[in-house]
Amino acid sequence: MAKRCMISGKGPNVANHVSHAHNKNKKRQMPNLRTVRVTLEDGTTRKIKVAASELRTMKKKNS
Repeated sequence: MAKRCMISGKGPNVANHVSHAHNKNKKRQMPNLRTVRVTLEDGTTRKIKVAASELRTMKKKNS
């Protein structure tokens, strides 16, 4: 399964790992995904992968 947030669409990012000698190597930064159960409008529950930053936003909107 893809490492992508089902709500925001966040996915892997490419960046440089820079050493003390300023050597640059490519690295992938993965989103912080969590599996959560969500209740849909029709009453069914489903597991989806959501970024942790998106979970904080969802909690803020619900309270």
